[in-house]
Amino acid sequence: METKRNSFTSKIGFVFAAAGSAVGLGNLWRFPYLAAKYGGGIFLLTYIILAVTFGFTLMVAEIAIGRKTGKSAIEAYGQLNNKWGFIGKMTAIVPMIILPYYCVIGGWVTKYFSVYLLGNGSVAAGDTYFGDFISKPVEPIIWLLVYIAATAIIVMLGVEKGIEKFSKILMPVLVVLSVGIAIYTITLDGATEGVKYYFMPDFSKFSVMTVLGALGQLFYSMSIAMGIMITYGSYMPKEANIEKSVHQIELFDTGIAMVAGLMIVPSVFVFTGGDEAKLQAGAGLMFEMLPKIFDSMPFGSIIGFVFFLLVFFAALTSSISLMETVVSILRDKFNIPRIRTCLVVLVGCIILALPSSLGYGHWDGVKILGLSILDFFDFLSNSVIMPIVAFLTCIFVGFIVKPSVITNEVKLAGKFKQEKFFTVMIKYIAPFCILAILISSVLNGLGIIKI
Repeated sequence: METKRNSFTSKIGFVFAAAGSAVGLGNLWRFPYLAAKYGGGIFLLTYIILAVTFGFTLMVAEIAIGRKTGKSAIEAYGQLNNKWGFIGKMTAIVPMIILPYYCVIGGWVTKYFSVYLLGNGSVAAGDTYFGDFISKPVEPIIWLLVYIAATAIIVMLGVEKGIEKFSKILMPVLVVLSVGIAIYTITLDGATEGVKYYFMPDFSKFSVMTVLGALGQLFYSMSIAMGIMITYGSYMPKEANIEKSVHQIELFDTGIAMVAGLMIVPSVFVFTGGDEAKLQAGAGLMFEMLPKIFDSMPFGSIIGFVFFLLVFFAALTSSISLMETVVSILRDKFNIPRIRTCLVVLVGCIILALPSSLGYGHWDGVKILGLSILDFFDFLSNSVIMPIVAFLTCIFVGFIVKPSVITNEVKLAGKFKQEKFFTVMIKYIAPFCILAILISSVLNGLGIIKI
């Protein structure tokens, strides 16, 4: 049996891998359509404030818990306090819920990448192309299987051979491609109004839903409250500076999200003149609008190919970290070899992903709380379980094991400059606000109140 836990070979390897987890479909698919839906600039401002407060606090806590214990989430909490080990079990549920439906969307991205690879981008610009594709019973499942297989192969290679080396190559390319496409987009006729909408806060558009959307996006995008950062923390070298690493990860995450918004939100204004219905289009915004923009551009097929290559890579880094987290949990619990564990997770993921895919086809009449199967799993994970895990983590760190357990771990690599801020946030501000937002989110999702 294996007894030595894999670890990252360098400080920068940890940052790239963790940033690779944070930068994914949450940034490139989910963030832009939420920004468009909830008022552009006011959503962006709200998200940034939450990222540097809630995001910083929770990510520091989770990475420190992982590094201190050397365990994945399912065992880390219990090692610090046996009575509170149930938080780890709740945390372990999150990636198990997200990974299958995430891979469904990853399959959509893979399909679009293949379309542009074969030079058929004009076909994807059709008004009904996306809807026709996701409603088919077989083809979306084929692309789902391709995507899951790619994820599993990389995870099977292990942390050093797979995730770390892959992320070191990917992250600089990801940044360069994102900036290049965003610059191209904002130079198009009509993009100026879209840029204003995206960057200039309109406080008349601010609502509780703006905060709910931004906080849910924060959890999803920065891989918080789902065990991923605890898992990566368990691989982190003791000499690495947690505070500095968190700032670097936040910079990657928020930067890529902002750039993704510049690719997509102004394109709505370019193509439709800022049609309110299109701004409210939701999850299909990226897939419906951008192919039309690419089709109207010189060298649009090339630009579309590069864009969906970028999205494919970004999605893959996040699904790798989700699967790695599940694999790590099962290996810590049952002490079975990595390859065998990966195969078990692969089969389980396929079985659980099928309903989310079929929910847009043969099972489109199946609704849970009025939501499609995929949307229900997204609501359950992001609006219910993750806020509960985040709230319990704040109580656990703030009042059970005490903030000093975290701050002392952070200070192993140097001074913790924001120690006082962290302590106040984790004990008082974060748990109160998260609980209030959680209650509002659940009541809104259940239709008891409308926000």
